[in-house]
Amino acid sequence: MKERKMKISQLLKIEPGLTALIGGGGKTALMYKLADELSELGCVIVCTSTKIYESDDIAVVTGDSEDIINTLKTHRVICAGTRVGGGKLSSPTITFHELKDIADYVIVEADGAHKLPIKAHADYEPVIPDCADKTVLVMGADAFGQPISRICHRAELFAERARVTVHDEVTPELVARVIAGEGLGDIIYINKVESNESLTLSERSAQLIDLPVIAGSLRTEEYICLR
Repeated sequence: MKERKMKISQLLKIEPGLTALIGGGGKTALMYKLADELSELGCVIVCTSTKIYESDDIAVVTGDSEDIINTLKTHRVICAGTRVGGGKLSSPTITFHELKDIADYVIVEADGAHKLPIKAHADYEPVIPDCADKTVLVMGADAFGQPISRICHRAELFAERARVTVHDEVTPELVARVIAGEGLGDIIYINKVESNESLTLSERSAQLIDLPVIAGSLRTEEYICLR
């Protein structure tokens, strides 16, 4: 894959404000990568509107706005949330509107996929804050060529919207069909694109999606704009 010497935050055009991450596996890794890059430009709050695992590398603030403001005086990146047990955090104690007033950048993991690379969304998903400025739909290229039943969260719903069965394999065309049908997200990020084959498959999907599409690998930090 051709390396694009730009940061993923630049390619996704993340501006100050609140960015929601939805879709399949890779959201948490993308959230922390964006936070790291954006911390060079301003202070960053990461959080969730659903549930995420707590990170050992980022200060967690479970208090009110005053606690968050005070912690940001000594940390460029913090995680705001409520501990719910099992090492997990739920949404912060203050509103997302308030978080936007405190930090330059707020990155919200606004969806769950049980660590699977793609998903279909139930009627109550995703949980995008109403003050979101941008929504990034994430998926993993490792879904291509795998049975829907094994690689997709809400497999039956995905198959229904793709007009196939759960025993069919995930193809670029089926992914594009489901994304178009759901109409979620402002930009697509396809992660784990680390071979010519996965790049070719991602390009096939991008040609059928009427949204900007970025492909690449958070592991290798190589990215390319496909659309």
